[in-house]
Amino acid sequence: MVSFNKSTLRVVVCGDEYVGKSSLIFSFVKDRFVSQLQEVLPIITIPRDFSASPYSPEKTILVDTTLNDIDFLQSELKIADVICLVYSNHDSYERISMFWMAMFRTLGLNLPVIICRNKCDLLNKEDNELIEIEEFIPLLKDFKEVGTCIKCSALEKFNVTQLFYRCQRAVTQPLAPLFDSKTGKLKPLAITALKRIFILSDKDQDGFLNNEEISLLQRKCFGKSIDSNELNAIYKNLSKMAPDESAFVRGKGLTKNGFSLLNQLYVETGRHETTWGILRAFHYTDTLEIEERTLYPTIDYPPTSSIELSPIGYRFLVDVFRKFDKDNDGGLNNIELTQIFKTCPMGLPKLWINTGFPNSTVVNNLGYVTLQGWLAQWSMTAFLDHKTTTAYLVYFGFESDTRLALTLTKPRRLKKRYGKYYRAAVNDRKVFNCFVIGNAKSGKTALLDALLGRPTTEVYSPTIKSRIAVNSLELRGGKQYYLILQEFGESQPAVLENPSKWEECDVVCLTYDSSDPDSFAYLVEAVEKYKHLMKLPMVFVALKADLDKQQQRCHIQPDELTESLFLNHPLHISTFWQNSVNKLFDRLIKCALEPLRATPGFEPELKVKDEESREKLMVAGSILGIASAFSLILYKLLKKS
Repeated sequence: MVSFNKSTLRVVVCGDEYVGKSSLIFSFVKDRFVSQLQEVLPIITIPRDFSASPYSPEKTILVDTTLNDIDFLQSELKIADVICLVYSNHDSYERISMFWMAMFRTLGLNLPVIICRNKCDLLNKEDNELIEIEEFIPLLKDFKEVGTCIKCSALEKFNVTQLFYRCQRAVTQPLAPLFDSKTGKLKPLAITALKRIFILSDKDQDGFLNNEEISLLQRKCFGKSIDSNELNAIYKNLSKMAPDESAFVRGKGLTKNGFSLLNQLYVETGRHETTWGILRAFHYTDTLEIEERTLYPTIDYPPTSSIELSPIGYRFLVDVFRKFDKDNDGGLNNIELTQIFKTCPMGLPKLWINTGFPNSTVVNNLGYVTLQGWLAQWSMTAFLDHKTTTAYLVYFGFESDTRLALTLTKPRRLKKRYGKYYRAAVNDRKVFNCFVIGNAKSGKTALLDALLGRPTTEVYSPTIKSRIAVNSLELRGGKQYYLILQEFGESQPAVLENPSKWEECDVVCLTYDSSDPDSFAYLVEAVEKYKHLMKLPMVFVALKADLDKQQQRCHIQPDELTESLFLNHPLHISTFWQNSVNKLFDRLIKCALEPLRATPGFEPELKVKDEESREKLMVAGSILGIASAFSLILYKLLKKS
């Protein structure tokens, strides 16, 4: 089945000889009847303006055919988008079943067929009225390919425009995906899509579409408002269909069931283009799925760049949070979260499920996700999996190109000093990814909990699956960043052995239990074995500093190792001491911003020089900016005088 956004639609007009195929085409194109025409008209292309539908193709091609050239007929049928099959009397009607439909199936065609009964001007009133019962209904029952039947007269130009409009509509607004003719009801996929549209259109989340919300939906889908008379007619019809107020409640509006019933009414009365207009406005294809290019737009970016949410993206996600936080308590409870993700076919993102949401982000004392936690979670999602982010933005009702909700950072640059490479400082990034590595029981999980402001438990529970924690942090000066901490559980050895995985890492947090004499040896072995770690900024952390410090059973002590790598001594941290935890998170962010300060193998003098050079550049930039502003003011004053 052709997609609605195809630019050209091809209609092949066929039927027995002398049924009026050429006359119908000529009458439609020229808006007049000519009794004597050539046997077969040339192929005619019609521009878009013959239809008022905004979803019609740019061009419609009409192909006239004859049985005298069967090869041409069959070749055109094979490339058609829709077939217009014309008959005009009893004999040509009988041949629809005996010859034409059999030929279509022999050719393996799976196309919509529009049946046209031409020359209705020759029939008396009684015969004209019997056509639908005696001729149309049997065809509709016997052949699933037949989408609709219509009576026409090329001589009187009766229903000619409507005929070709229906041919086009059979492709651009197909009935089959919407309606089950056997049950007489909308199909489940159509109902699911309409329920999603209802939830997105219910701006105040009260379970009803009021007049204002219906008008907004009408304007979005059809570019025009709906007047009060139309609304009253809709409400009247729905009240008749469902007098128990399951469809419409006076003073409140349409219910979800009422919205589905309204669209079923459109389909049953031949106005399914209205339903398709609603579905198309929400990017649904003929298969009632949201189109791939909308969910996953192409984003070309260097592998060393990262993807973050833009201010537009953050603003939209704030609006989503506030829309569904119905009790205005600043947290999304389970019911509110479920309601948010009702518009998403897969429910929660797979990434969230795999990383333990909502334990991955900030919640309040009732366990409800706060706005801070909601934004942090999506910051992490955009950074780690931008395709999931764009898809869910669409599911949530983001109306513009989802690429506007994202921003690309500059590619990561490498600098070289004394034959060694290190990552250059960054100034356009707000999200940083930190891998937490350490021996079992070193306190990694407690560190992740501390990032989320959760209390430390003294009961040890081994981490089996990978886990993520993400939160926003504010450094001195008021700048806000998002820090992602990842621990890998049983997959930690595999992660350590995979150099490509570490391209995703901005800073490494190497943890050991300062009260366990056997804990630090794990880090020494890792640093000596996996040389790719030495290219990354790293911070050594002595956890459980509230307990008695122990001499490590290792050939090198923590302070000695860090000195040999030209790094700061391990930070002594206890998750019971909030100030020490805050100091660690600040250092991780600063090391991600300025990797040289924590990259192994570079002498302190070099790091100092690099920092002094950067400060000098910043001072010089400030002076230059002030001088430029002063020069501009002076120029304006001189010009004025």
